[in-house]
Formats: sequence, C-alpha cells, structure tokens
Amino acid sequence: EQARSKGARVLLAPTINLHRTALNGRNFECYSEDPYLSARLAVGYVKGVQSRGVAATAKHFVGNEQEHQRMTISSEVSARALRELYLAPFEAVVKEANVRVVMTAYNRLNGVYCCDHGPLVRELLKGEWGFDGLVVSDWFGTRSTEQALEAGVDLEMPGPSAFRGQALVSAVQARQGMETLVDDSVARLFTLLSWTGASGELAEETYLDRPEDRALIRRAGAAGTVLLKNTGVLPLSRDAIRRLAVIGPNAKSAQIMGGGSAQLNALHRVSPWDGLAAGAGPGLELTYAEGCSNHRLLPHLAGAVRLSFFDNEDLSGEPVVERDEADIEYFWFSRPFKQTRQRGFSARACVDFTPARCVAQYFGLVSAVKARLLVDVEDVIDAL
Repeated sequence: EQARSKGARVLLAPTINLHRTALNGRNFECYSEDPYLSARLAVGYVKGVQSRGVAATAKHFVGNEQEHQRMTISSEVSARALRELYLAPFEAVVKEANVRVVMTAYNRLNGVYCCDHGPLVRELLKGEWGFDGLVVSDWFGTRSTEQALEAGVDLEMPGPSAFRGQALVSAVQARQGMETLVDDSVARLFTLLSWTGASGELAEETYLDRPEDRALIRRAGAAGTVLLKNTGVLPLSRDAIRRLAVIGPNAKSAQIMGGGSAQLNALHRVSPWDGLAAGAGPGLELTYAEGCSNHRLLPHLAGAVRLSFFDNEDLSGEPVVERDEADIEYFWFSRPFKQTRQRGFSARACVDFTPARCVAQYFGLVSAVKARLLVDVEDVIDAL
C-alpha cells in the first residue's frame, strides 16, 4: 500500500542475501545468516507485497554478501554451498511465492559477472526453476550487450541505457538468433506491466500517514529488538529515576534508515532523544553528550536550499526551473526536468549558513560531475 501511494508498482525488495560477514553494508536489509530462515521470511514478504498488486524484486542474485569490492569481486562458491546456502532463498521465492522480478548482483560468481552468467540466469533461474518473470540488472550493474542478453538479463537499469539501446539494435542486426532473445525479454516486460496494471503514465505521488500504520511500525520495531543482556536495568522506572544521561552521536540525529533502495524521505523522524524527552514527564532531568563523531562524510548543511536549473552548462541567463528543497543532497539518473536537455544542463544550490561558534569551519563536496563550492563569492572547493 505504501508503494502504490508513491505511484510505484515494482518494489526493489526483498534483499535476501545472507549475513555471511558482519561488514556487509546491506545486512540491515537482509534477513538472516541462515538460508532456511531467510527463505521463510522472504516467501512471506513476497506473498504479502504481491497480494496488493505490487511486484516484489528478489535481490541480489547471487553471492553479493560483502562490501569489499562489492561491484567487482568474484565470490568463489562451490556448487553444493551455492545450492544449499546462497541460492536457497531465491529458489523459495521463485517456486513458492512466484516472485515477479529477480535482480542480478554486481559481483562475479566464480569469475563471471552475474549479469553475464548464462548457467546462473538462463539455465538455472529461467530453465530449471521455471522463472517466468523479469530479470533486471542492478543499477549500473550491466557489463555487456550481447553476453548479458544471452545470459538472460531482460532489462538494463537505470536509463538512459549504456549497453542496450542502439548497441542492442546493432547486435541484433549483426547476429542471428539475437532477435528471438529480445522478443522474449520484451514479452516478459509487457507481462510484468500487465500483471501490475501499470499504464505507462506516472501516477501522482501521495503519502499514507495512518494511525494503524504507525502502531504497526512501533509494534514491529519493539518486537524486532534484541537485548543481549539485561541485569535488571530495563525497563526504566520513571518513579525511581531523577536524571538520565543520553550519550552517543546518533541519539539526536534520528538515524532511521540505510542507503541504496532502503533510502526514502520519512514523514516523521523521532530521534531517541526526542522520544525520551516526549515521554520523560515532570521530575526527570535529561542530559546529553555526543561522545564522539561518526560521520563518514561531513554532515549536510542544514537549512532551506534554493535550487536553480539552467538549460546550459555555465549557469548563464535565467534559470528554467527553481524550487526550494530541505536537503542539499541531490541524485538523478537523467535530466531532472523536461525544461532541461538530457546532456548540457547545469544546477546551482544556495543555502544560508551561520556558524554556531567562531572556530575554523570545514567544508566538503561530493560530486560525480563537475562542481564547485563557493562561500559567498570565494571558491573553496573546485572540482571542475
């Protein structure tokens, strides 16, 4: 229901890789280190999501269980371990839950990229298991044109295409048999569109903020909490406590989600500090200490951001689109607005910043394109 409220008919979940290392950055999305438990949870999840006409996506197929060289590493797995451990949750959602989409992983499996792995995708997934849904690449995870199509990858994501498009047209014209593979992929794509009832028109995005949903989320969060040790401290007694110290960098920052496909704009953000303050009542004094900083990058500049887009590459003339945003982080795969060209637009973000203390200030800039950071009119960081 939440996906449909966003105009989305395909959900990029569940992630059913295994907890094979504690340093895997996507562990928070996965279910378990145990393949049987992961399979049971995944089957229930997929059946629930798809019962509302939204297609689920089983990912990442397969062996994408570590952060080290996530995009390129080769997972060396024996045939037995592959079947009994890593493939088990995927087999279950295909055969028991009729999952509609499977996403190939970034990594190699025994030396071959998963998106190019014919024995894995076309022979095992589509052949032996009889998967009749759509196989989609992970975002920027396609590595080839002909080999990926022959392996069984139906759709390259995201657009605009890097390995399909005209490159695929040329491949079909140059080789016999390629057209049949394209026909199969197109049929699978139209079958998915038909299954979801998607018309091709983007639905207006709305939001659900229902009391019963909030109650369910609260109950699920509490039930999913694992307490390793309790020597009689919890639950806290409001009558017995007069002062409570809250320590840690995440206490006031509401770290409520990870990255990747699990990142979204939440309607409500309640930090541990806010929750404690709201429930403390009279007679309980709360104190706070950050303790340490845990920022991977410098925190975003806070404040209203004025964002301007120009239909040229040098910020010249009047902007074709202006809008106000609440964050200074932006990410897009193609042109952000129809008023700008696919290639050859520029953007400017302006935000007011007043230092809280008169000390040295540090600024950072992360960008995948040419960018500059100016404080007033002075260049501070030049990535041009």
